[in-house]
Amino acid sequence: MSKVTAMTFIERKKNHEKITVLTAYDYSMAKLLDENGVDCLLVGDSLGMTMLGYEDTLAVTMDDMIHHTKAVKRGVKNALVVADMPFLSYHISDEGAVINAGRFIKEAGAHAVKLEGGYQVKSKIEAIIAAQIPVMGHLGLTPQSVNMFGGFKVQGKTEQQARKLIDEAKMLEEIGCFAIVLECVPEKLARLVSEQLSIPTIGIGAGAGCDGQVLVIQDLLGMNKDFVPKFVKTYADLSSVIGSAVKAYCEEVKTGAFPEEKHTFKIDDEIINKLY
Repeated sequence: MSKVTAMTFIERKKNHEKITVLTAYDYSMAKLLDENGVDCLLVGDSLGMTMLGYEDTLAVTMDDMIHHTKAVKRGVKNALVVADMPFLSYHISDEGAVINAGRFIKEAGAHAVKLEGGYQVKSKIEAIIAAQIPVMGHLGLTPQSVNMFGGFKVQGKTEQQARKLIDEAKMLEEIGCFAIVLECVPEKLARLVSEQLSIPTIGIGAGAGCDGQVLVIQDLLGMNKDFVPKFVKTYADLSSVIGSAVKAYCEEVKTGAFPEEKHTFKIDDEIINKLY
């Protein structure tokens, strides 16, 4: 597999080749995903829920994101590493947006950043791109706006909302985004948006008409049984596998079955006898 770049995304769109994206938050998982051909690893601010136990993404800080992005980057050889810009890291000013985006590139080694929103963050995206930092857009359900939306709800269901989403997608393409995540958007609308853009759309809960797909890795692997969104397909049941392994370990430690002799190291009895 050759190195994936932001330009690779554009080429895949032209060649009608689907793009695979998964979230990653640590070195070992990033290494596994990269070795198995995932095109892009998104260090999502979803780490607030998956790794830090928050109720949503709003409490995630720049330092949280930098820490996890560094770890992911160390495990990657080929995949494009995209870092989510967390809540209030780009909203206050264009200058602040560029400084924080630059931290992801300089400190963490990310290849690109992702921002949520359309017209309201236009100048921020333009400033970041002007600083030669690739930007992935994000429209539809934007989790950082959960309080404005009144919850995690499908977006673009009315004519007004749908037209705005199309207009904002075209605007993001025009100002230089190399791709756009479409989250929780009706399938037919997402397909229409995808057909009208020359940059790829990456869907999550937006149907097969998008140019690529993204899932949270814990959802894909069945590691979170508390809540599984409708748009998730679970490809493994690691929750049960891990649970069984941990229970077996605890039982063997308590009964003395682990560790066995093959798990231990030896020393000459003569040396031990001298220690008494």
